[in-house]
Amino acid sequence: MNWRDLPPLSSLRAFSAFAQTGNVVAAGEALGVSHAAISQQLRVLETHLNVALLDRSGRALRLTVKGEKFGQTLGRAFDQMGEGVAVVTDARDARPLHISATPTFAAQWLMPRLARFRMAHPEIDLMIDPTADVVPLAPDGIDLAIRFGRGSWPDLEASLLWESTMVVVGAPCLVGDLECCDLETLARFPWIEEFGNSESTSWLEKHGVTERAAGMLRVPGNLLVDGARDGQGIAVTVRHFVERDIEAGRLRVLHEEESGGTGYHIVTRGGVLRTPLKAFVAWLKREGRTP
Repeated sequence: MNWRDLPPLSSLRAFSAFAQTGNVVAAGEALGVSHAAISQQLRVLETHLNVALLDRSGRALRLTVKGEKFGQTLGRAFDQMGEGVAVVTDARDARPLHISATPTFAAQWLMPRLARFRMAHPEIDLMIDPTADVVPLAPDGIDLAIRFGRGSWPDLEASLLWESTMVVVGAPCLVGDLECCDLETLARFPWIEEFGNSESTSWLEKHGVTERAAGMLRVPGNLLVDGARDGQGIAVTVRHFVERDIEAGRLRVLHEEESGGTGYHIVTRGGVLRTPLKAFVAWLKREGRTP
């Protein structure tokens, strides 16, 4: 790299702050300088690159197409620089470990085991975010996600926690002595589904189960299995979560298929994991040997 070809760092910082905030006043506040200083640095950068990064034709400055692309590149670069600084100063290890998981997984698998991690690592603070949304992972946001699928998420690293067979189950008070059957037959029963894009909704979409003659009840994931036990409707879920109910006769298996490599994955941004995250990943892998 020819360091002399690079623009001054101050101009790059000013431009990146402007690209993130959208105006010179907010960029100045973010960097602790005046908006006039931001404007000056933006001009220095454009002069150095001999490229129009800003559109000055309107009442307010706007990024050009090249400016938007350059702003995205700089944003990623400064994020990596910030992470590097945090690694050597241990600053990022001080904030809580932020974990995202679907409500069903959090309630049925993670929370019953979490006390063991907390006993082993009382110094690590945790934030559990139970959501069916596929949330982005970021340096100052979600550290790790437990996602259901085949492990193919762009720009992220995924490690299989455990494979899972999906089953459609129903309480005997609702389905009687019905044996395993096709999905068309099951469409006549009321269904219970988890809010959002969860394991169950993905499975239903994949199998084209869209019409349910008796209606649909949508609930938070932690209430899905309870509703099925009570006969509120039939539900599709991970077999492991309802294994004891099946053995005890509280739920009957109405449809089942092999996992085909689908399961829960530990998903991280890759790169150097901060110390608390490394400890949590190692613990998850140990726990995953006995799902």
